[in-house]
Amino acid sequence: MKNNWWKILTVLLLLFTVVAGMLADVPRLPILNETVRNLFFHVPMWFGMILILLISVVYSIKYLRNPTIQNDVIAFEAAKVGILFGVLGIVTGMEWARFTWGEFWSNDPKQNGAAIGLLIYFAYMVLRSSFAEQQQRARISAVYNIFAFAALIPLLFILPRLTDSLHPGNGGNPGFNAYDLDNRLRLVFYPAVIGWTLLGIWIVNVKSRLEILRQRLYESN
Repeated sequence: MKNNWWKILTVLLLLFTVVAGMLADVPRLPILNETVRNLFFHVPMWFGMILILLISVVYSIKYLRNPTIQNDVIAFEAAKVGILFGVLGIVTGMEWARFTWGEFWSNDPKQNGAAIGLLIYFAYMVLRSSFAEQQQRARISAVYNIFAFAALIPLLFILPRLTDSLHPGNGGNPGFNAYDLDNRLRLVFYPAVIGWTLLGIWIVNVKSRLEILRQRLYESN
């Protein structure tokens, strides 16, 4: 039980996020109205994606310094979960955009940057599948993974700020925290960020352990 406290915390935080996110009182903001509830899902998923992809990069670097199966597997599984969170972030963002900007996709710089970033990571998946030899696949993938993350950060956080953007916090638009992230939103938003991030880490943990076990069983046969 002592080692599972964070899993229990994850479940409680996500239950709180879903229930409070759907039922709690939220500020009636112009244009946003009830769609502001998506703040508890869309934004935390992106936070989780960044942290999980950072974990993937850390283990890619560890693999280059210490080429073990464990380091490679964790880097790969974390990248896959990060991609999943990225896709969920784009889908929830598109639904939000439909109600606030009038269409699912408006070629907003933030949207385009996120799409390009995910395509870079999809290429990472293709790259791994193109090598049969394990060490070569792991080494080249680790190098690519580092550069993929280095490209993702400017696409999401720097380039959108340098041009016109509809997205809050970019292109001269104030971010939520600047004018309307009141205590009612904070009460759910911060637990949501922690909950979604811990869920991603939990999935990485389970998938990595299963994959390492599978490879060890394969080697023993």
